[in-house]
Amino acid sequence: MISVTKLLLESDYYGDNLRYNNGVRETVHGTAAGSGPVVVWNSTRSCNLRCIHCYMDSEPGNYAGELTTSEAKSFIDGLAAFKVPVLLISGGEPLVRKDLFELVDYAKSRNMRVTVSTNGTLIDAGMARRLKKAGVGYVGISLDGIGANNDRFRRKEGAFEDALRGIRNCLEVGQRVGLRFTINRHNYAEIDSIFDLAEAENVPRICFYHLVYSGRGSNMISEDITHEESRQAMRLIIERTLDFGLRGKEKEVLMVDNHADGPFIYEYMKERDPERAARILELLRANGGNRTGIAIGAVDSLGYVYADQFTRNHAFGNVRERPFGEIWTNMSQPILSGLKNRKPLLKGRCSSCRWLDICNGNFRARAEAATGDFWESDPACYLTDEEIRCTSGN
Repeated sequence: MISVTKLLLESDYYGDNLRYNNGVRETVHGTAAGSGPVVVWNSTRSCNLRCIHCYMDSEPGNYAGELTTSEAKSFIDGLAAFKVPVLLISGGEPLVRKDLFELVDYAKSRNMRVTVSTNGTLIDAGMARRLKKAGVGYVGISLDGIGANNDRFRRKEGAFEDALRGIRNCLEVGQRVGLRFTINRHNYAEIDSIFDLAEAENVPRICFYHLVYSGRGSNMISEDITHEESRQAMRLIIERTLDFGLRGKEKEVLMVDNHADGPFIYEYMKERDPERAARILELLRANGGNRTGIAIGAVDSLGYVYADQFTRNHAFGNVRERPFGEIWTNMSQPILSGLKNRKPLLKGRCSSCRWLDICNGNFRARAEAATGDFWESDPACYLTDEEIRCTSGN
């Protein structure tokens, strides 16, 4: 995750201390020395929608074998013992889990910040009040287009209005909330409109996700935008973020799942503001690039542990059998141990890239989905061979 706001404007938000800390680079098992990773828990596979790019392949219905309330509390105990700073509860749709608020309370009692990732359609006024009262630190609501375009992705008419109503309900009660937008060729032209929507609705945060080829999204490689469109999207996001800053609009803008964004932002600003660019490079070096399997991990609804929520081909163990921290530090698993020090394993353009130190090989799940090789180059890297000074000949 890259904070465009932090890089361009030096604005501080929660999470920046986890992302831009010189101690991060020396940590192989968490966000900083003595702390575990941020953990995404896909608390259920069940969902009231059936989005076409869902990495969990979720849909309405019940799924057998999901962690019970008691098992979930034991899992949370393991996270607390490993000093996990943040538990992000996702799905499926986490709001369909009947014990959600009991588990939020339990995690908070174990000194974890709890955030919730949701499609937002179930957040009526009462649900917004419950989220606020429970002390949920942040609610991320997914919108993947404006109006009918979002509904097409969600496969449900009216999903956009329901999600927008959920955002408004959160804002009404003072619950911190933001937009999540996964960029693809069907909604790429609406990025500008998402900025407009965030300003009009006074939404304080926008997270732009690059498409990851996982779950139902594994069939969407051809649905991704081109490298040139990625560059155009980043120019627009940079310009709109700078405009927010110039006009005194406090909006946090983040990019997720493509660490080519960091060098691109640096090069963009180097031509316009060399002094700012130098500071951006410092921050990118402190961040250390993609830290899947290090500073972020995931656990699915059945209790299996993964490097992140998208990398589903490689499970490292199950929290029903061993605590999360014991699984996370087990170096006998080749993929997990490889991720802790991946640079010597990377192939193709990634292996010789001048930005490797601040990108760390980008996203492995995309590389595996596109090539069948976990350590190959990420096909979504949109930097040119000249920009990376590629010497591999590939």
